[in-house]
Parts: sequence; C-alpha cells; structure tokens
Amino acid sequence: MSTKNIVHAEAVAQYTESRLVPDTPAFAHAYTNSTAHGIPEIALSPAQGKFTSILASISGAKNVLELGTLGGYSALWFAQAIKGRGGKVTSIEINKQRRDVAIENLEYAGVKVPEEVEILLGAGLDVLPRLAEEIDQGKRERFDFTFIDADWDNQAAYFDWGVKLSNGKGSVIYVDNVVRQLLEIGTVGSAEKDSTVQDLVEIVAKDDRVEATVMQTCGSKDMDGFLLARTK
Repeated sequence: MSTKNIVHAEAVAQYTESRLVPDTPAFAHAYTNSTAHGIPEIALSPAQGKFTSILASISGAKNVLELGTLGGYSALWFAQAIKGRGGKVTSIEINKQRRDVAIENLEYAGVKVPEEVEILLGAGLDVLPRLAEEIDQGKRERFDFTFIDADWDNQAAYFDWGVKLSNGKGSVIYVDNVVRQLLEIGTVGSAEKDSTVQDLVEIVAKDDRVEATVMQTCGSKDMDGFLLARTK
C-alpha cells in the first residue's frame, strides 16, 4: 500500500471504531472523567484498547501486570479480558490523583477494586521488587501478560522486570509507544540522536530470554507502534 494512504488513517479509525468498538457508558466515562480531572489525553485509543484486550484473552492470560495506570482505561480493557479466569489486573501508578481517578472509573464500570483490579501507588522500580518478594513468598501469582505504558527512561528496566515476573514460557510482554520513541530519540529518522535514552529494541534484540517483534501503527493516535515479546 502506498504511503499516500496514511492521510486516511484518521477516517479509517473513525469508521472501524464506530462499528467494532462502539461507545459504552463504562469506557466513555473513563475517558471523560479522566479529562475532567486534568489527566492528559494519552490513553490508548478505543481500537488499541480492544486490541490489547483481545490479545490478553487469546493468550490465555489470567494475571496481568500493567505499568502506568493513568485513568484506568487500559486496566478496564484488561479486566474485561480476564474476567472469570480467577486472576486479576495489577497496575502500578506513580501519581496518587491519577490512581484515585482510575479507581473511580473502574468502580463506575462495576469492576471490583482491588479484587479484580489492584492499583499500587509508587514508582515502578520501587514497586516491582516488592512484587517479586511477594511472588517468592507465595503471596502473589506470576504474570501471564505485562503491559508497559510508562516513562521511556525506564522502559528497558521495566521490560527486564516483566520477564523476571513472567509466568514462564509463552508469557507476553507488550511495550507501547516504541516506534514514537525510536523516532524522537533519533535512533531512526531525522531527530537528533539522544544517547541518554536506551534503545529498547536494541536491548531486546540481544535478550535470549524472549522472541520479539515491533509493529508500526497509524490511526487516531498518529503514527506509532509497539513491541511485542514472548518469553521462551
């Protein structure tokens, strides 16, 4: 397909989302209530939310780890994916106000907090070692699916923890915004090279614990893409 068709990405997103991801009160409220509380409008698009939910569902995930709760929109999609499987979504959020809004949004949707979705307050690199301790002590199960949508500076460390806390062979690790990062730090494209930010793709390419790929996307969130890995 010619790149000239990229100009139609927004129209395609509107057409397909209106038919395949129709608005529901729960998801619409998660968006509007988050915006009303001043949370940046950087959550997944409806199509992306449904895609990650389907991916978690077909991978058989029971326990999901999320880094970066924001307003709880993606956590709501994951809760829907694993409902009835006896597990839960564990999400980490550094900002207390955002965590509180996310809890509001989840409870509005009828999701039980913390039974179905647990939101842990703190910096990811502080909370993740505590999760590892709880797993070692038998207080928490390992994760079948890890969704990373947090600060770029620590993506490599988050990915490493995602592998460490995974539930063995076949566990999934999804890192959002990887293509945008590659472009903005100058790994590819015309931007000036920023050597202070680690190139996650290069790091994952050398990680023999996983097999991975990157998919580019376009649509209502402009051009971007994600890294998808499976533990060996």
